[in-house]
Amino acid sequence: MNYTRNELLTAEATMNQMRNAIYHLARFMKRNNVQDIKIRLRIMGKNIARTYIEYWKPVNLINLDNIREFIATLYKNILNSNVSVELNEIDKLLIVHDTNCALCKYDYDDIDIAGCEILLGLVSEYINLINGTSRQSTILTTEPVKVQESKTYGNNSCVHIFKYNIGEGS
Repeated sequence: MNYTRNELLTAEATMNQMRNAIYHLARFMKRNNVQDIKIRLRIMGKNIARTYIEYWKPVNLINLDNIREFIATLYKNILNSNVSVELNEIDKLLIVHDTNCALCKYDYDDIDIAGCEILLGLVSEYINLINGTSRQSTILTTEPVKVQESKTYGNNSCVHIFKYNIGEGS
């Protein structure tokens, strides 16, 4: 059965296939001596955001007042995951805690990369795409920092760190 991308947004499918595909891909890249697997996964996430935003844009502007709610909505709608989001205004960091990460369910002995690296690219690109069209005088942009914890590494949850900046808009 063939689905359009718009139909896929409303279709329910398990994350098992996605998670398995990520780890098979990571193993393949490792076997072929690819050195920048994290970067490649983040680029995949950015590409997913660029496509996904064409079909679903939940807000027109993201700022410090709604960033936590936006990220929680993004994780819920794309991954069916409930997350908590901390805002560290001193270091300008967003810290996402996901106790049920759909992409990192198991601790793999043969893999040293977290599948949720994809999410670092996806989340930051989604925010930047939405705010990139803003006519506000200052806009919030984000960039991925790191996966601090992951179930893939044996942790109890996944923790994603993003850096944010508030700069001049268009």
